[in-house]
Amino acid sequence: MIEVNNVVKRFDGFAALDGASLSVPAGAVYGLVGPNGAGKSTLIRHLTGIYRQDSGTITIDGQKVWENPELKSRIAAIPDDWYYFLQSSARDMMRFYRGFYPRFSMERYEKLKDIFEIDENRTIRRLSKGMQKQVAFWLAMCCLPDVLVLDEPVDGLDPVMRRQVWGLIMNDVSERGTTVLVSSHNLRELEDVCDHVGIMNHGQVLLERSLAQLQDNMVKMQVVFPDGVSEVPPELPVLHASRVGRIHTLIMRMGAEEAEGRLAAYTPLLADAVPLTLEEIFIYELGGADYAVKDIIL
Repeated sequence: MIEVNNVVKRFDGFAALDGASLSVPAGAVYGLVGPNGAGKSTLIRHLTGIYRQDSGTITIDGQKVWENPELKSRIAAIPDDWYYFLQSSARDMMRFYRGFYPRFSMERYEKLKDIFEIDENRTIRRLSKGMQKQVAFWLAMCCLPDVLVLDEPVDGLDPVMRRQVWGLIMNDVSERGTTVLVSSHNLRELEDVCDHVGIMNHGQVLLERSLAQLQDNMVKMQVVFPDGVSEVPPELPVLHASRVGRIHTLIMRMGAEEAEGRLAAYTPLLADAVPLTLEEIFIYELGGADYAVKDIIL
C-alpha cells in the first residue's frame, strides 16, 4: 500500500505540493490525473525517492521511501523523460538494471525480446521515441516490481503496442499483485485500466475514489421539459447545463436514481441518464473559472 500524508514540497517559495495526501491500495491500478502543473510529476518523484519532502510522510508498505535502497529495489518507474546512458544499448541497460534489482529476470528478458522485437545491441538514442519507450517497458517489467510507477507511460506508442503493454501490466497485477500508479492525460485509456482515481490540482489531491464511486456520484441527464418550461428550474442542483433544441443536458452531482426523482417533479417528456466518461468527471470536478474552456475571439 502507498500512503502519502500531507506532503509539502517547495521550490524557491513555490509550493509544488501543498499538503498532498493519497492512498493506493495494494494490487490496485491507480490513475493520478490533473491539469498541467498540478504536481503529479513532483509527487511521482517523491514516491520513487528522487525528491525528499519538506514535511509530511510517504510510505510504501509502512516503510519510508527516502534513502531506502531495499524498498527501492521493489519499485520500478518509467518517467516521462526516461533516462539511459547515451552510448548504451538495451542489453547494456539490462546489465545496469540487474545491478540494482535483485529480482531481475533474465528468463522474462528473453521472452519479452520476442514481443518488442527491438535489436538489443542497437544504441537506444538512435531508436525512435516509441521504440525507446518500449525498451523502458521491457526492462521495467523484467525487474518484477511490487510497485510500478508510470508517468505518461504509453506516450509515443502505436495503438497495437499500447494494448500489448497494458496487457503485460494487467497480467502482473492479476498474477503477481503488482500495485500500479499511473499519471496520464489520456483519460480514455485510464478509464479502461484503472480501478481507483485521484484528481490533483494546485499541489493537492482534491478527491480520490474508486472509479465506480466517481461514476455513481455524478450523472449526466438528457431532459426534455414539458411545453412552457424552456429554462432549467433554478432550484435544481446542476453543475453544468447545455441545450440543443429542446434537449437539455444537465450534469448533476448525485446518482442517476436521485436525479430522476428530482426531475420527476417537473413531469419531463424525456429524462434519460447517460454514463459520464472519466474525462467528463475530471472536467466537471475541476470546473469553475480557473479550469473552464475559454472562448477566444480572433
